[in-house]
Amino acid sequence: MSELKRTQLYNAHIAAGATMVDFGGWEMPIQYPEGIVAEHLYTRSCCSLFDVSHMGRLLIEGPDRVAFLQHVLSSNVLALDLNKAQYCIIPAEDGSAVDDAYLYQFEADRFLLVVNAANTDKDLAYFAPIVKNYNCTIRNITAETVSIAVQGPKSGEMLSVLAGGAEVTKPARNNLSTMDLEGHTVQIARTGYTAEPIGYELFLKNEDALWAWNRLLELGAKPAGLGARDTLRMEGMLPLYGDEMGVDEEGKPMPIFALALAKFAVSFDEAKGDFVGRKALEAQAAAQAAIRAKDFSPEVLAALPKRVRPIALVDRGVMRHGMAVYRNGEHIGWVTSGTMIPYYKTEGEGENVKLLPETGKRAIGIAYIASDVPANGEVEVDVRGKRLKAVIPTKHITNNVPPYVVPVLAK
Repeated sequence: MSELKRTQLYNAHIAAGATMVDFGGWEMPIQYPEGIVAEHLYTRSCCSLFDVSHMGRLLIEGPDRVAFLQHVLSSNVLALDLNKAQYCIIPAEDGSAVDDAYLYQFEADRFLLVVNAANTDKDLAYFAPIVKNYNCTIRNITAETVSIAVQGPKSGEMLSVLAGGAEVTKPARNNLSTMDLEGHTVQIARTGYTAEPIGYELFLKNEDALWAWNRLLELGAKPAGLGARDTLRMEGMLPLYGDEMGVDEEGKPMPIFALALAKFAVSFDEAKGDFVGRKALEAQAAAQAAIRAKDFSPEVLAALPKRVRPIALVDRGVMRHGMAVYRNGEHIGWVTSGTMIPYYKTEGEGENVKLLPETGKRAIGIAYIASDVPANGEVEVDVRGKRLKAVIPTKHITNNVPPYVVPVLAK
């Protein structure tokens, strides 16, 4: 059995009492002593730190870097300005996902591509025969760098303290900056995987990891593990490779346009040319547009038979990955992610929203189900042999008015 890899912050996790698990070949914290519920709520109310150094960090350099990325990614790389980032997918020829990723341009002459930890070696193997046709290189810098996600309503304020009072990036999502924080050069991205309206990801040299971690803890942040990262992203309908993309429970490839995020991640701009999977994705995109227009004709449903949707239990119980979903007795798909998730009760609306001290819990998740199930449609989930009532809401949270996430409770 091969030895698990460890991030530069491993000893800090152990000292904090973290429960460590094998995740994609890395020994990572699943939770700290306060537990996943407390970590989830602290992220939503204040600020949590996530060690995301296990994520694959690939540096793309060379004259043909744009042409290569245009061919192997779903996004339009030419639309990416300096100090901007974009969510993207690495498509297969059949229109399914090899992986999903984030592309960053901190510097004019190179790109940073961040991929899923468990897929890093697979992605590099996938790129290897393709990159030979381009005058560019891919360098895996995962072991040379550290990445820390700083997420929550107070995250910007804390980072601003380290920046001597300066704003660390422009307010909009996907903005980047490279700054001096107390004598340490840090690349800062206005991105994250918690669905927080305010959140950042830091890219640092290995020797700066403990400084950043400890200083942010001193300022009031708390560590959070993979368990809270999962419940937070689930609440925000952010897909996880292996659950909401890849292959389904029957081993069939899941089309990229089964995801609502595909409309942001996939570009058919003329400048991209004939990129990997373009023909299949164009057919999927047309089907997704037709479904949004409530066209559920056999031709449309054949092109995109299932979609990834939010799901919430009405009956008492908890959903888990792989549980079957039914409509009027017919099996129409599966739960891809599900658990009991905590939330703060709120009052007020928009910019006047306020978190109340009272909390609740709800059984919610994500499902891969028949494309013609309407918003707020009723379904059933097979939970340990019992068919429990559930609904398909439009979303689990709203996060468009910072600083707080507001839960949307299913009726």
